[in-house]
Amino acid sequence: MSPITRRRAATLIAVATIAGPALPLTALAQAYPSRPITVVVPYAPAGGVDIVTRVVTQELATGLGQSIVVDNKPGASTNIGMAAVAKAAPDGYTLLTASPSLASNGALFKNLGFDPAADFTAVGKIGYAPLVVVVPAASKFQSFKELVAYSKQHPDELSYGSAGNGSSGHLASELMKQETGAKAIHVPYKGGSPAITDLIGGRISFMSINPLEVLAHIQGGKLRALAVYGSKPIDTLPDLPTTASLGWPSLDATVWWGLVGPKGLAPEVVARLNAELQKTLARKDVQERLAARGAIVDAGSAAAFDAFNRAEITKWTKVIKDAGIQAD
Repeated sequence: MSPITRRRAATLIAVATIAGPALPLTALAQAYPSRPITVVVPYAPAGGVDIVTRVVTQELATGLGQSIVVDNKPGASTNIGMAAVAKAAPDGYTLLTASPSLASNGALFKNLGFDPAADFTAVGKIGYAPLVVVVPAASKFQSFKELVAYSKQHPDELSYGSAGNGSSGHLASELMKQETGAKAIHVPYKGGSPAITDLIGGRISFMSINPLEVLAHIQGGKLRALAVYGSKPIDTLPDLPTTASLGWPSLDATVWWGLVGPKGLAPEVVARLNAELQKTLARKDVQERLAARGAIVDAGSAAAFDAFNRAEITKWTKVIKDAGIQAD
């Protein structure tokens, strides 16, 4: 072999060596997904998270060209479903519909067996629904400021209900107390329905809750809404003042949803999933179906969702520790 031929051969080998490792990644991006995907919902069927998941995955499956199976794994305050995904292979075929428990359970529970802050890969946010403060129709309080002021003057008189210790309504009400100085006793229930029943009956003073759960009672004159958490009005109750407009810009609490996978999910897989998720959420029919369930679409990059979740973890961990909240 001549010197020139040897140099050419060496060059070809070097190029092949450099390019070789990139080929599997390219093939992975092109091949994924090659079989059905499972999305774990850590709640029972027919609930809010389940409904949002099914609305989104129905169209997401079309974009990905593969069927998506929704697998309900309720129990242990969503820890059973979250653990299943945290321990799954990071191949993109097992995902989780994340909700606020992903941001709070790390502070609420000991010895989870997984780390909510480190054992998941963000794929993309789906949307959110701001919580509202509601009181019985017969309540003396006509405004949020009246409720706060009265509670300070009568610290042992008012009570608020929630779906249980560590629930979104519990944490939101504790944040309200910390931000406004309001005073109220927490009454935990085993689910939102019995709490709402007692609220209508005047056995508790107020609740922080997803408006979708109480909208019919508000419209039917059984409950009165005083404020919506955050800075943006909501379409279902457009005249309701925001807590920001009332002087508490940091008083913001929502229920939210997004997709995550196990730690170590390949960037190419995340990019494909996020791109299709954003296309799905841009569809007007999908937005309308979610809006009918009280959800506001809030699509974005995987990095933006990761930053959002980390901020939520920091925020609610502080609320939980300052309030001394413990899981049941």
